[in-house]
Amino acid sequence: MATHARPVERSLALRQAAAAAGELVAALSSLAPALAGEGLPAESTSQSFFRVRERELSDQQAALHGVLVVHRALEDLCEAPLSGADLALEAAGMGQAVLDLTGAAPDADPDSIPLVAVPEEAVAGVSMESVWSARWLIGHQVHVLFNICAAVAVADATRHLQNGDGDAALPRLADATVYVRGFPAAMTHASTVPADYYMAAIRQTMAPPSVDVPLSGRQHRGYKLFRSAMKDLLSVVPDSYEQLAARSPELAAARGALLEADIVDGERHVTLAYSMVHLHRSIAQRPEGPDNAVAELRHMRHRRAAQYASLIRFGDHYIADAVAGLRHS
Repeated sequence: MATHARPVERSLALRQAAAAAGELVAALSSLAPALAGEGLPAESTSQSFFRVRERELSDQQAALHGVLVVHRALEDLCEAPLSGADLALEAAGMGQAVLDLTGAAPDADPDSIPLVAVPEEAVAGVSMESVWSARWLIGHQVHVLFNICAAVAVADATRHLQNGDGDAALPRLADATVYVRGFPAAMTHASTVPADYYMAAIRQTMAPPSVDVPLSGRQHRGYKLFRSAMKDLLSVVPDSYEQLAARSPELAAARGALLEADIVDGERHVTLAYSMVHLHRSIAQRPEGPDNAVAELRHMRHRRAAQYASLIRFGDHYIADAVAGLRHS
């Protein structure tokens, strides 16, 4: 995909990708139609707000609903002012999700996708405010998709490692890393709306009285599944980077790449929150809490960096020492 091309070529490439995703949606729908998600009960306020539901699905249905998320995202990305770097990361994650969900092999012939053009009338009359509100949901749904796919990939790698098959674990760790690198890109996609509009029109809908409880990323089940999968992985390979590299340099590098991506996701969440809410408090913070949203996210980043310091090649040992000192003070 021409992620760093001029606007016209980039938009055309995205429209081609969206058209290909639309064709895949049609093909999967011909086998069995999509479920009406709004008809399923939401298990949390977060699920209701972000239009996410959980249900056991067949492989075909899981593929269809995953590709529907990708299709909507690609259509929105045709207009969203996302940077080329983030577009490349999000596109890589969406491509990997399609491969994982459908079991297909990568297409070696990019020219096989037909050229398409979406008429301007297709978006005429749609207010920017409705586009921004929809984008907030679309980007978060991509993030949910990436979290679930990453959790599955990490769980697969952990199972292979438990069975002593390190070679089979390596590609699944690489797949998981693609998704984790896509986490902040998907969140940035969701946040390509004016900060003033977010503060005035979106943020208030995620806190009482609009919803029963303030919404937080911790409420996303997909996020919890991913964090649990990462905990399981590190319980199977808890060795320091040097120890693991001496035994299996490929595994040390693959684990390190995943952990580095996880730290960077935390770092980028800090800067993204700052760009959207500046120094305001998080809507999910307790009234007696001393920190604002940015400070709270920075603490999360530091805890993650301290945990991983000995597990990656260039660990943040300054933070690890500081966190250790606080625990023993």
